[in-house]
Amino acid sequence: MPDTPPESAPVILGNEPGSFPHSVLAERHPAIVRQVREAFPYDPERQAALDALLASCAGGTIEPLPDTADAEDRRRWAEWGTDRYAGRSWFDVPWLWAESHFYRRLLDAVGYFGPGPWRGVDPFRPAKLAELRSAETDEELAALDDLAGLPAEERTRALLHGSLWGNRADLSFRLSGSGARAEDRAAALVADDGDALRSLLPPPAHGTPAPATLCLVADNAGRELVPDLLLIAHLLAEGRVRRAVLHVKPHPYYVSDATPADVLDALRRLVAAGGAAASYGEGLWTALTDGRVTVRAHPFSCAPLPYADMPGDLRAEFAAATVTVLKGDLNYRRLVGDRYWPATTPFADVTGYFPGPVAALRTLKSDVVTGLTARTEAALEASGERRWRTSGTYALIQVKG
Repeated sequence: MPDTPPESAPVILGNEPGSFPHSVLAERHPAIVRQVREAFPYDPERQAALDALLASCAGGTIEPLPDTADAEDRRRWAEWGTDRYAGRSWFDVPWLWAESHFYRRLLDAVGYFGPGPWRGVDPFRPAKLAELRSAETDEELAALDDLAGLPAEERTRALLHGSLWGNRADLSFRLSGSGARAEDRAAALVADDGDALRSLLPPPAHGTPAPATLCLVADNAGRELVPDLLLIAHLLAEGRVRRAVLHVKPHPYYVSDATPADVLDALRRLVAAGGAAASYGEGLWTALTDGRVTVRAHPFSCAPLPYADMPGDLRAEFAAATVTVLKGDLNYRRLVGDRYWPATTPFADVTGYFPGPVAALRTLKSDVVTGLTARTEAALEASGERRWRTSGTYALIQVKG
């Protein structure tokens, strides 16, 4: 198995009109700028900065961070690529890099890092809170009460699938349901190493908790973070892990990515929900206070780079874990490399560099995919769904032990 990921597949750029990456840069990013502007009563200076970012998205070029940015942050971004990509079109640099730089520049535009009243104000917070307070979240949390009567292994499977599907978590919480819904869910899982993942975190022998450490690298806040917290709480309560480290972003990123503040909002939502949800929330609250759960916000979590380039301290953390679970599409792209891999490229080959056992839980929302069988790929290509790689309809659980 290689120590570093193979690099035979081309890096994904956004310069092909009609492609998914091009649509994100040309359409989604400007829409995000407009939504952020409408969500807050920004002053004329902030509005002008957002207008400038809109113009840059339309036809501008990459610029270094402004002189007003924190010196350490500017140094990091220079090392991460601004010195290399400055002056080039957003569409002609690696798509992963361009997307990440967009969100960093958006935070500059709204004054997130600068002096003044907008310092530290998450421009995506209204949408995150609205999702947490939605009726759909109420329904999903109420469905937790139905899990209490299931055997422990079935509860583990249900909560694992809840974490996988995020906003479709209610499908997994009602694991005891039958018929087409269960069949549809199985068919949509195009790679399933769930048994291998559970085997890395076995139930305790003779009632003694396993000395296992779980690193869970979160993806989105709101309704997608809640199932992640539930999974951690369950694994702790069942004695399948002794300690969990929850990795989140140090600042707002990719619209809905989870930050420490979002963890607190989700935890309070659980505690206030009543029933089984409150029990999970209270267990997590206690675990945070006694150190069994730690929240980590490493600067590299917002880097525009693959995990193959992770710094030594983060590599050491992942190496010490029993397993690291990476959630979501962005983490998957960073894990395997944001490249046009043939879909049958073995997952173990592109993650061989990772310093310990690693698992990916991800719904397919970008062109990157690895580890499919030739039969599965052929079935997806023949399904008639032209954008099966990007629609979010399909999901996977993949493990490299």
